[in-house]
Amino acid sequence: MAQVRILKTSFTAGELSPLLAGRGDLRAYDNGARMLRNVFILPTGGVSRRPGLRHLAMLPGTARLVPFEFNTEQAYLLVFVHLKMLVFMGDVQIASIATPWEEAHLPQLACTQSADTLLVAHPEVQPRRITRNSHTAWNIAPWGADGAPFHRFSDLSLHANALTGTVTVTASAAFFVPQHAGGLLRIAQKRLRINSVTSPTSAVCTVIDPLESTEATPDWDEPAFSAARGWPVCLCFHQDRLVIGGSRDLPNRLWLSRSGDLFSFDLGDGLDDEAIEFGLMSDQVNAIRAVFSGRHLQVFTSGAEWMVTGDPLTPANVQLNRQTRIGSPVDRIIAPVDVDGSTIFCARSGKAVHEFIYTDVQQAYQANDLALVAEHLIDRPTGMAYDQIRRLLHVVMRDGSMATLTLYRAEEVTAWTRQETDGSFLAVAEVEGTVYATVARMGTVRLERFDPVLDLDAAIDGSSATPRDVWTGLAHLQNRTVGIVADGAPVGEKIVKLGRVTLDAACSVIQAGLGYKHVIEPLAPAVAGQGGCAAPLRLISITFRLHETASLIADIGGGLRTVPLSRFDVQKMDAAFLRVSGDVSMRALGWRHDASHALWRIEGAEPLPLTVLSVTTQIRSAD
Repeated sequence: MAQVRILKTSFTAGELSPLLAGRGDLRAYDNGARMLRNVFILPTGGVSRRPGLRHLAMLPGTARLVPFEFNTEQAYLLVFVHLKMLVFMGDVQIASIATPWEEAHLPQLACTQSADTLLVAHPEVQPRRITRNSHTAWNIAPWGADGAPFHRFSDLSLHANALTGTVTVTASAAFFVPQHAGGLLRIAQKRLRINSVTSPTSAVCTVIDPLESTEATPDWDEPAFSAARGWPVCLCFHQDRLVIGGSRDLPNRLWLSRSGDLFSFDLGDGLDDEAIEFGLMSDQVNAIRAVFSGRHLQVFTSGAEWMVTGDPLTPANVQLNRQTRIGSPVDRIIAPVDVDGSTIFCARSGKAVHEFIYTDVQQAYQANDLALVAEHLIDRPTGMAYDQIRRLLHVVMRDGSMATLTLYRAEEVTAWTRQETDGSFLAVAEVEGTVYATVARMGTVRLERFDPVLDLDAAIDGSSATPRDVWTGLAHLQNRTVGIVADGAPVGEKIVKLGRVTLDAACSVIQAGLGYKHVIEPLAPAVAGQGGCAAPLRLISITFRLHETASLIADIGGGLRTVPLSRFDVQKMDAAFLRVSGDVSMRALGWRHDASHALWRIEGAEPLPLTVLSVTTQIRSAD
């Protein structure tokens, strides 16, 4: 019999796809795991139970979360709900303003910020400019009509029956729709205001600039953005220009404003500081879904990714080059995020998350699939946010789960885990290192945030100078069974009645919320000579190297059992759970006749911290 000692020092490949269960030759196999639930991968290789979620507010329905960072000391979370925007600073709502966006509009909202102004676009609603005057005073106003670019949408001809005053404009074919009323029209570069539409081929207009002829002419155009033609799809700022990507009726067109004049799109004479406009023409559909200011202006469309170059960008030197053919989702706007100079975006297929990165050798961009070895965790993403402090990328899925990526490119750390809760994750956003999420629970939507001091979800905490046994503030968990941590120790579960819980013993500090289970399960050992076959294996012993861990429940054969890590101080009359750092060993018995199964598994819902740095197993295999 051969005896083998296996040392697992890293989880930096994260949870791997079941399709890799037979690839023991890969480095990712050694550093990966079969299952990682409700844990985060540390950049040093260990794995830690994720923080709990603090309950902040009940929301009226589905929401879109948008960070607004005014300066290093003033950051806000904007929560867009049906016809309203709620403003949160920290954990407190400080303002509420009316908006024109209904709940059905929220998936297609696109935003970009400059200083104290946020621009918000939707292809069916005139874009708005949201301005912060103070913590509690916010203004919202339309933009996009005045100064909009002009475009000729068809080859028909127009003519007016007079040169000045109120005139009737007639089209050679059906053209006018009721939404044209109140908008502009240009005939031979002369402006008219459309007062009313009398038929598809006729409209009553007021001449602003005297016309030169009443003859029918194909030389006409109208605003590219209007109630009749739709509004911008997405936008960003790049090189002191406002960049607009696509509109409802011109989905593959790109506009760059005049330099330094963000709301003027007048092409003028093509001087260096004047506006730029062009379409994305290729052999496939290219409806623009996002524009992003990085090393270059990056354009993400439904079928490909493009690079716009020019240093600086001018009408004379602008160049457009297609880089890759991945495509972005069309059913919603998922804004790309910057991670260490690369741009992360979700693929249109709904099964991949790509890193759009520039390579100096090829002088071009590549789109690497970050979820190639964890494709089972990616299922039609609906939102994405990057925690710059902890280097964690959170991606919300349509099934209500959340996949979290620990990404350190230089250290070759690309590790995915899956987050689950009692309910469904709906949206996510990051503000100054704080990660917020909307969660559907019990038929309602709540705003919550990850909080490292909590080990329960939808949780609240409290303290009292005088120990007490009745604690209130749990109306959001009415009639639910909640976990309780009293004075630092779990004391079981209680049912919330009338928004409160009554404990068996009084305490001074409490934490109450919904429990969640963490799971850490490695892949089957790749024992030399076994080849993954059903050869008998025996686990002799296992040693977990822990850091600041207060609870460890493991299955090394024979079922889950608790490894003692706590002590009870009878003099203090409370449970003082120690956080253990060091090695904890367990002995095992019995042979395993299926070498395709993991030798051990950590699983538990105890609301206490857990960090595993490495695992050493000693096994014996049959000859």
